[in-house]
Amino acid sequence: MGTKVKVIGNEAGQVINVSENNPEFGYVRVQQTRTMFDDNGFLRARKVFALIPGKVEELEMANFHAGQELQGQIIVKESLTPFNEKDPQRDLKIAGDTGIVCSVEGQPIYRRTQYTAMSNAEDTLVQHDNVEELREAYAASNANKTVKANASFDIEG
Repeated sequence: MGTKVKVIGNEAGQVINVSENNPEFGYVRVQQTRTMFDDNGFLRARKVFALIPGKVEELEMANFHAGQELQGQIIVKESLTPFNEKDPQRDLKIAGDTGIVCSVEGQPIYRRTQYTAMSNAEDTLVQHDNVEELREAYAASNANKTVKANASFDIEG
């Protein structure tokens, strides 16, 4: 379960973001803190974000304002089929800071978040199977982080 979904504004408090490609359309950004389980089964509180797209005129009529709490939730949708056929790279599920795409039998997983007013909606998740590749990447990343002794800390008097 998570906290209420909140509308996020920019520094000036504006919440409607107009599309650069078509000024007739835009979106409102929303956020929710959810408790989720990671790949190791560890419970973590995570902020998830989503966009509410629409025509600018209709977004304005909805009277969204920064900090507004909305009923519903933000859900995660994962799929082996791209959500955007024109730009499939856009929604690839990337494992942390590794830059590695999560996959199933070599097929990439696509991930996006979506706001829904339905409180009973559930996430649609796809379990990746490139675990060894990710473990190696994390191990290599941790190996590059060396701990250096502090010369000013001396336990021999």
